[in-house]
Amino acid sequence: MLTAVILFIVGLLLLIKGGDWFVDGAVHIAQCFHLPELLIGATVVSIGTTLPEVMVSATSALTGHSEIAYGNAIGSVICNTALIAAVTVAVRPGEVRRKDLTLPISFFFTAALFYAGNAYAGGSFSRMDGILLLLIFAIYMVLTVRRMTGPGRSEGEEVKEEESASSPISKDILLLIVGAVLIAVGADLLVDNGTLIAQAIGVPESVIALTFVALGTSLPELVTAITSLMKEHGSLSLGNVIGANLFNLVLVSGMAITLQPFDIPVSSTLFGYNASLILDIPVMFFVMIFLTVPALVRGKLSRVQGIVLLAVYFSYCALQFTM
Repeated sequence: MLTAVILFIVGLLLLIKGGDWFVDGAVHIAQCFHLPELLIGATVVSIGTTLPEVMVSATSALTGHSEIAYGNAIGSVICNTALIAAVTVAVRPGEVRRKDLTLPISFFFTAALFYAGNAYAGGSFSRMDGILLLLIFAIYMVLTVRRMTGPGRSEGEEVKEEESASSPISKDILLLIVGAVLIAVGADLLVDNGTLIAQAIGVPESVIALTFVALGTSLPELVTAITSLMKEHGSLSLGNVIGANLFNLVLVSGMAITLQPFDIPVSSTLFGYNASLILDIPVMFFVMIFLTVPALVRGKLSRVQGIVLLAVYFSYCALQFTM
């Protein structure tokens, strides 16, 4: 137990330093290419911070632990939205550029409806479902890159030339890569040892997947969000969360399902039904709708949204431990 606690702390330290370097690299790259921070957050940063989920879910699926692969994806979306984005919004609410949010939000709900449709209608995921999810990911990336490199990409963005020229792009790319590696290693240490600690005190695997593992693999997003806020780059944080949520469904789940198709696990029940179908998936939809619809309609986020989302998250976690 002592070794697990020490490695847990080491993982936390790696995450903090990796998040610092990762955000610095991403912001400078955005400045060099005159790209909106929110767009960089929804692509490059999101892929980097989603790497732990990819590794955990793929490994879990291949080793027959479909509960963890399935629960990690949904749990991470809920954690990203109702904890990480909620903290960002509660601390620093503000305006958002709706045109930068439209594409990732549209793709997220398309993927979420496809995901939920399989869960409710068939109760399982086939290899073709996994391939289709990966195809959605590929289409999203192509469309996003076209937007990033097309005309008018920097409209409305104030880029400080002296900042973008202060360091070579190679250094920023190195910071991004090294930061991503530290984040991945740190998250892996936290997940593995956090799970061991949880098991030692008698926490069920289904609860571990939806809470401890989901929170552990979402720590890169949390570290990125906190670091972005401290460095006053709130748009990078919001873009990262929305992009990471999409990637959790299309890349993380798509990879796991393609490697090893599985049935929807029935790890716990609520009112006699599979808890995932009447609690986890509905909560996932609710928190994303509550976060994104006001942003699209009003073009800004309020502190009330952050507070409500945090209340939902802690209530959801508390309920997981009572089932």
